[in-house]
Amino acid sequence: MTIGNLAPKKERKSRKSKGVIDENAPLLPKGQEDVVFDEFNGASFTGAVFNLSTTIVGAGIMALPATMKVLGLVLGISMIIFMAFLTEASIELILRFSRAGKSASYGGLMGEAFGKYGKILLQISVLVNNLGVLIVYMIIIGDVLSGTSSSGVHHAGVLEGWFGEHWWTGRAIILLVTTLGIFAPLSCFKRIDSLSFTSALSVALAVVFLVITVGITVVKLFNGSIAMPRLLPDVTDVSSFFKLFTVVPVLVTAYICHYNVHSIHNELEDSTQIRGVVQTSLALCSSVYIMTSLFGFLLFGDGTLDDVLANFDTNLGIPYSSVLNDAVRVSYAAHLMLVFPIVFFPLRLNLDGLLFPSARPLVLDNMRFALVTIGLISVIFLGANFIPSIWDAFQFTGATAAVCLGFIFPAAITLKDRHNIATKKDKILSVFMIVLAVFSNAVAIYSDAYALFKNSSRRE
Repeated sequence: MTIGNLAPKKERKSRKSKGVIDENAPLLPKGQEDVVFDEFNGASFTGAVFNLSTTIVGAGIMALPATMKVLGLVLGISMIIFMAFLTEASIELILRFSRAGKSASYGGLMGEAFGKYGKILLQISVLVNNLGVLIVYMIIIGDVLSGTSSSGVHHAGVLEGWFGEHWWTGRAIILLVTTLGIFAPLSCFKRIDSLSFTSALSVALAVVFLVITVGITVVKLFNGSIAMPRLLPDVTDVSSFFKLFTVVPVLVTAYICHYNVHSIHNELEDSTQIRGVVQTSLALCSSVYIMTSLFGFLLFGDGTLDDVLANFDTNLGIPYSSVLNDAVRVSYAAHLMLVFPIVFFPLRLNLDGLLFPSARPLVLDNMRFALVTIGLISVIFLGANFIPSIWDAFQFTGATAAVCLGFIFPAAITLKDRHNIATKKDKILSVFMIVLAVFSNAVAIYSDAYALFKNSSRRE
């Protein structure tokens, strides 16, 4: 995958000479930066790759095997690769127009192209997407560790299975300890590069899940207990054809990382490395996605659930099945805990920009930084505890906002072309991205609404 040369020949190679142009940028202006972070010489290439990869690989990885059930292996894997290239193209457009307009943030870029209301629309989209995603993360962590009940049936969590049902294995206590012990400390870092180690660990945990899934699949292949998977989609009527488009929002959500690109770019010691950072991150995540989708679908076939983690709640039919189930669930819960601060970082920046657009940079105001952080974490904690049935709603709104962040906004900026740098190819690509985003979301909304209506009619 290729992103063109994002840095002009005269562009600095060291962060020491890098200036931040926009006072509302996510990082500090140059004059203040040296006072506060005088020992910070810039983020490394490896740290930037892990941070961007962690932004990409969140909860979406668990929904990908289910896309194979809809598309079949051949079309499904092809779509994962295609969406990676499309994501790269949209990031390239964002960075190119940011450089032309000297914008140091996604919000600043939208503000330059569409004025105050364009920036506000971007900030609201990040809030909807990231707040919804983080609440869902916390709900999943509660389900995995403490258990969940649906349709009158209780599914024991890992801690309940190990220690039995106690007050300290309850959902509220587990989430409170997780919030105070993990989320709050990791959310207090003012630089995204400070999270590079935890990001590396979160990627490693995603790989652990993948390795266990591959191992189980290989064992079952040798046992002859895995049927030949479906290679192509099963299209029998118009309804089944339109259902194919419902996977597009899932794939877009799986690759959404645009809201963190500027923060990572601004902190790089050598800013010209952003090209390699994006390429490496997308290649790494695409590989993980393809392997997870392939082996997850091979393992569970047409019985693959929307969240493949739920498939690891039953007997796998191999030795040490319960141990492997627990290993998968615990590694995934730990992975989400470490993804949390990376997604929280832009959420805090955009909420602050929305509420205090004229204030000095957030990192210079410790009181405001603390209040915004505490307020957001409290809202996420309360949401995960008191409205745990909102999975579908937040998946729905998050996917819609993610499509805007990933496709519609970059395409709209390109078509606006305030600096007259867009080529004919750029504009054709932008129109394609908008049409794909709008059409697929409309079809997905219609299909979901139709399914809900059909299910409610059957109950009556």
